Amino acid sequence: MGNCQAVDAAALVIQHPCGRIERLYWSVTASEIMKMNPGHYVSLIIPLPLSEDEQQHSQEHKTVRFTRVKLLRPNDTLNLGHAYRLITTQEVMKVLKAKKLAKTKKSQAESVEKSTVQEKQRSVSEAEGEKQDAGNTREAMRAERHRQRGAVINSASFRSKSWRPSLQSISESAS
Repeated sequence: MGNCQAVDAAALVIQHPCGRIERLYWSVTASEIMKMNPGHYVSLIIPLPLSEDEQQHSQEHKTVRFTRVKLLRPNDTLNLGHAYRLITTQEVMKVLKAKKLAKTKKSQAESVEKSTVQEKQRSVSEAEGEKQDAGNTREAMRAERHRQRGAVINSASFRSKSWRPSLQSISESAS
């Protein structure tokens, strides 16, 4: 009985869509398996690790462990100690169509989101531009008032003071 486990570890397992399990005790290529099972692809079954909560839940209840499936190329080799699954071409096409649909929906959602963000940015920049224009207008008005005050002050001071020669600046020459 102890040798049974060693033999199972030295085998590769192929799960058929009908539920049949086939064990091979040598490495083969995916193309060989696909030739023996026309209309099917070979995929590697990759078990996903469970979190602690999921492990406790799976011990309490008999739950199915989720796995990831990776399609193999025809030139890939099936190795001993791994589990593989045969998938029909219809299933593969259905998954590919679903992925394509999800991708297009995602890209449409992103483009809609991007356009709304751009519109918000435009409206914010327009509002800031209006504020800036209003600020520039206020500054221009202040500068004009300041200039007018300065002109009034300068003209008043200019009128009150007339030019008078300074005697210290005129040199007298001794003749």
